[in-house]
Amino acid sequence: MSLPYLLPATSAFIQRPPRMLIGGDWVEAADGQTMPLHNPATGEILCVVPRATAEDVDRAVLAARQAFDDSPWSCTRPRERQNLLWKLADLMQRDAELLAQLECLNNGKSAAVAQVMDVQLAIDFLRYMAGWATKIEGSSVEVSLPLMPGDQFHSFIRREAVGVVGAIVAWNFPLLLACWKLGPALATGCTVVLKPADETPLTALKLAELVLEAGYPEGVFNVVTGTGITAGSALTHNPLVDKLTFTGSTAVGKQIGKIAMDSMTRVTLELGGKSPTIVMADADLKTAAAGAASAIFFNQGQVCCAGSRLYVQRKHFDNVVADISDIANAMKLGNGLDPSVEMGPLISARQQERVYRYIEMGRESGATIACGGEQFGPGFFVKPTVIVDVDQQHSLVQEEIFGPVLVAIPFDDEADALRLANDSPYGLGASIWSNDLAAVHRMIPRIKSGSVWVNCHSALDPALPFGGYKMSGVGREMGYAAIEHYTELKSVLIKL
Repeated sequence: MSLPYLLPATSAFIQRPPRMLIGGDWVEAADGQTMPLHNPATGEILCVVPRATAEDVDRAVLAARQAFDDSPWSCTRPRERQNLLWKLADLMQRDAELLAQLECLNNGKSAAVAQVMDVQLAIDFLRYMAGWATKIEGSSVEVSLPLMPGDQFHSFIRREAVGVVGAIVAWNFPLLLACWKLGPALATGCTVVLKPADETPLTALKLAELVLEAGYPEGVFNVVTGTGITAGSALTHNPLVDKLTFTGSTAVGKQIGKIAMDSMTRVTLELGGKSPTIVMADADLKTAAAGAASAIFFNQGQVCCAGSRLYVQRKHFDNVVADISDIANAMKLGNGLDPSVEMGPLISARQQERVYRYIEMGRESGATIACGGEQFGPGFFVKPTVIVDVDQQHSLVQEEIFGPVLVAIPFDDEADALRLANDSPYGLGASIWSNDLAAVHRMIPRIKSGSVWVNCHSALDPALPFGGYKMSGVGREMGYAAIEHYTELKSVLIKL
């Protein structure tokens, strides 16, 4: 394959035989089946990877179970876990350009942006989590035990690794999401079976290579590629999995949550969003317009916390919408390997069709397309789109589109803005654009979402927990909260 700007190492990686990592071995699927991956920028087949069977998944889970229970990994000290994570992060830094190009080829996003954002954030997150490996603490407790007044006790609480982690990640940030699962799992001493999204397994497979190169024991990290309906389902139902962690759609997350509850498997679900961007009258309007455009058009709008609902105080509504439309119309679309490209394609023809169907739904209902509203190829492109004259209860406002489509609605006052912002089944993120700190601090506690950004949007840091209210999920990624989700508490009471 000859592509512009492509590293020889990237080309060699996508041309290698289709293999996945199970128990330290690179293997084909048990039945030898493969599945094609497509380049979203061209629609052409990029390469093939194994289509894992349920047998393959069970073998990977057993390898992780044995590594957790019986291998040297089960006895590693915190400092060793810390140093291995640092080594893995260093190897990712070495191969950052390669990882970014794989992400671009497989997902469609800009390789230049992926290198400074996706890959660097993943590296920073692993380094942050490495520090927690040596800081996982229990506590001692003075107990009362009134029925045993004459006896003495020593009591303490331990925090222990939860065990085997089954991780299933979405296709919009394949490497970063994988590291959000991998970092706390390895820091706490868990083992992992990762099922990357059907469409985007390449960086997960490269990550597996780097995990082995870093020196992790066999079976600590396993990657099975395949479909959600087969491989994902087998991982979700496997009784040897102690914890499931999933990032993806709310519909699939609900199914996983129900299955997990049947066996009381621990679960973290980071699901969909329909995040509001609120522009108050006192905001710097040019800055707010640029921020709102970035909030929805970054990563082609394929971001769970994308600012897909824009609310602007009525007297400035038309001007802000016009500024965002100007930004959208000026964006260069194309192959993400071209560093001058500002927006790449959507992940697949199916997603392109889905996003365009929402735009058509808006047209049919009488909404106004302020800009964009078109799809084109080759590849799976949708132009950045702004839609106005839409009712708050319309599907365009209430449902997650997961594409570069912004729905804009005016509001009258602070109470109206809060009502509209909270009128959603989702609660992942929200942003407020204002210079009135008193108003901002009034609004923050009243917004029902896991993150609130002020004069920025989707600004993530490893130290800040990330997750949602309502239909946006259960549990949190990042921060110390992630450590809590990958450990169990054990109370110990010793009668002296």
